Amino acid sequence: MAKQERHIYAAGNTARGYKTFFDSVLQGMERVYILSGVVEGVTSPLIEAIGKEMSRKTNQVEWIHSPFVNGQYDGVIFHEWKVAIMDGSYPRLWRPTAPGVTDIQVNLQSAVNTDQLAPYKRHIAAWYEDIFTKSEAAYQAFGEALRIHDEWEAPYIDNLNREEANRVTEEVIALFFGEEKLGKKARVRRMYLGAATPRGPVDHIMKLTDSLQKRYFIKGRPGSGKSTMLKKLVVEAENRGFDVEVYHCGLDPHSLDMVIVPEKGLAIFDSTAPHEYFPSKETDEVIDMYKRAIASGTDEKYEEELADIKARYTQKIKEATASLLAAKELRDQVNSVYAEAADQSRLKAVAQAIMSRLARMG
Repeated sequence: MAKQERHIYAAGNTARGYKTFFDSVLQGMERVYILSGVVEGVTSPLIEAIGKEMSRKTNQVEWIHSPFVNGQYDGVIFHEWKVAIMDGSYPRLWRPTAPGVTDIQVNLQSAVNTDQLAPYKRHIAAWYEDIFTKSEAAYQAFGEALRIHDEWEAPYIDNLNREEANRVTEEVIALFFGEEKLGKKARVRRMYLGAATPRGPVDHIMKLTDSLQKRYFIKGRPGSGKSTMLKKLVVEAENRGFDVEVYHCGLDPHSLDMVIVPEKGLAIFDSTAPHEYFPSKETDEVIDMYKRAIASGTDEKYEEELADIKARYTQKIKEATASLLAAKELRDQVNSVYAEAADQSRLKAVAQAIMSRLARMG
């Protein structure tokens, strides 16, 4: 089996607050090691060290990226062994499935010198208070951006030919499945297409879809029926017994941005800003919802109104990103204090204990 390394987001800073798909991403795992009792600055390097070491012994490694600090990890999954190592620090909340059996809490507090942290007690409390405040400010600004996005959609929805949009959807369903049905229950796995991060929107679309047989790039405008089409495709895949990966929008988790049907080697995704890509392979194909389903001249007719909406939307996204960056800088302060107080040899011993258990599974 060819080596496969994937990069995904399972949590997001969204217009509806901090929302996760951890339950969905981790379904089918027989063991989930949850690293708790410290901060992400201690857990993320540990996750990375375990992931890199064990990737030599397994073909499938899936990295779950943190939306809070670019380059940090919320977890790593080894699908062959049905094992995940996850960060259990704030604000990631865990709903236990089978404590001690499936969920194994690894408390790292004993690896941190609390006497060394004591002088920073007030600072840490204040930093967390500020992280919470800045994060809430970001979510509020993203919420306002989403309301402006609804305004952006309105002219296109008013000029949408629904029959034609439905026809495009039917064509896509036929392209994906034809008359095929599989006699099994479909596995639906939900995650995010990308994330709003302190550095702006980030995604891994090209890496996730690169090895697939065919990719469909959906072009269009807000309100031109892209997400609706993807939702119908997911329902169809489920009804026909095909496993499906569902990628939600990083701004609005209620909206969909990409669908992958692994058994067919097919991907279809919203390829408009902030995740605008263009075909780069002979097999890539564009589906233009604006051309197909929106009355021609709509862009021109509402040009001034749309320019104003776009400017206001962009401003709100900028405000939200600035708040995420401010929260990230506070997280950096917290992380550096804990990293200094951490006993690296103890952390190494914990990583070693987990890896020796995993090695026995390989």
